[in-house]
Amino acid sequence: MLRLLAPLAFGVAGVAILVSLGVWQVKRLAWKEAVLANIEERIAADPVPLPAKPDPVGDKYLPVAADGTLTGEMLAVLASVRRVGAIHRIVAVLDLGTRRVLVDRGYRPLSERAAYRTRGALAVTGNLHWPDELDRFTPAPESRPDGMLHFARDVAAMSAELGTDPVLIVAREAAPRDPQIVPLPVSIDGIPNDHLEYAVTWFSLAAAWAGMTVFLLWRIRRRKA
Repeated sequence: MLRLLAPLAFGVAGVAILVSLGVWQVKRLAWKEAVLANIEERIAADPVPLPAKPDPVGDKYLPVAADGTLTGEMLAVLASVRRVGAIHRIVAVLDLGTRRVLVDRGYRPLSERAAYRTRGALAVTGNLHWPDELDRFTPAPESRPDGMLHFARDVAAMSAELGTDPVLIVAREAAPRDPQIVPLPVSIDGIPNDHLEYAVTWFSLAAAWAGMTVFLLWRIRRRKA
């Protein structure tokens, strides 16, 4: 019997640890779902005038409405859309009279971006956003014949390049509507929520650990017999 105590204790401890990790992920899943629900509700709220000094943390996803003039200055951001593939996000300068801000107007296919510059009045409704898309593998922006190409929406870098406030409005609706640009509004789709997969993984490992423990105990008892 003593020969069984050590592997039994080791097996029980392993199962307990793995189950506790699974339970923790289930709790994290509930927390993340509540966070996503709050973000979704905030995104869909009624728009307000653009704040004088938006806060990248407190005003993230804030719905706003702004009327201004497109100056014709723009850049493109290489991205991808599910079921569409690679696209160029069109980020333009909107002059509000007293300040200039960035507007992510939407996307165009890669083959249709060349020399796409629009000027004129624009009324835009959308959400403030400071995307976290940079990592150590993100290439530096490239200068091309049809304008600068970025590989992430780095608001600080884009605003410095185009001479605007570090404010990005991701358009939900715009008037007049440009049929050549497809809006790509802010949503929760890009926010990861992998806690359910993690929970299933930990519980599966706990079941496997329990099965291995039972098999080991059976082998020890059989060898003793």
